[in-house]
Amino acid sequence: MAATEWFNDWFSSPYYHLLYFEHGKQEAAFCIDQLLVHFQPAPKSLMLDVACGKGRHSILLAEKGFDVSGIDLSIENITAAKQFEKENLHFYQQDMRLPSWVNYFDYAFNFFTSFGYFKTRREHDNSIRTMANAIKEEGILLIDYLNVHYAENHLVHKLEKQINGVDFFITKWFDETHFYKKIIVEDDTLEEPLEYTERVAKLSLGDFTEMMAYQGVQVQEVFGDYRLSHYDAVNSPRMIVAGKKMKK
Repeated sequence: MAATEWFNDWFSSPYYHLLYFEHGKQEAAFCIDQLLVHFQPAPKSLMLDVACGKGRHSILLAEKGFDVSGIDLSIENITAAKQFEKENLHFYQQDMRLPSWVNYFDYAFNFFTSFGYFKTRREHDNSIRTMANAIKEEGILLIDYLNVHYAENHLVHKLEKQINGVDFFITKWFDETHFYKKIIVEDDTLEEPLEYTERVAKLSLGDFTEMMAYQGVQVQEVFGDYRLSHYDAVNSPRMIVAGKKMKK
């Protein structure tokens, strides 16, 4: 895949993890606890964490006794995650658009809007195919995505943050098809500021239902937040889609 794709550089940057880590760490622990209470996975269930980053969700799941594999496009992220590997926790560098395991996992998770970054619908379909193929029949695929309507209505256009002496200047906007976030990083250790622009597709529940169905996964439940509340298209901050792989 092209090295110029924005997420290749940004998700591998230490500034990405500095900006999102603490907030994400707290949310990750809460989300994992709620999901385990809800789904009641069998002991030692096989779980796949797709676009795992440095492994925060994978590590939490492994600590609960499950057998977890995490995959991520960034070799930097996987290198960092591998320090936590143990008998029931493994990390692999892999592009989610490319095939991997077949009928192996009980659960596949895609957390924290780690989707919607690609230029074409085919690339998104390929990513769903990878996740759907990886789970067994009657396995669960869960995708944690932003809720488009809520994100539009609650967009904060400009934001400044200082974390550990690093300044982040953030500008957000959207058009008919995508959300954008420009992040300018100023750090005294840099010769000049860095600039990154995130781009995330406006994918609806209908889009996910269609993409998952095409891969043999039927949507079972949709949650609106990490408390797993009922999904409301206008008022829910998240759109967490859970589907089951149907028997052939």
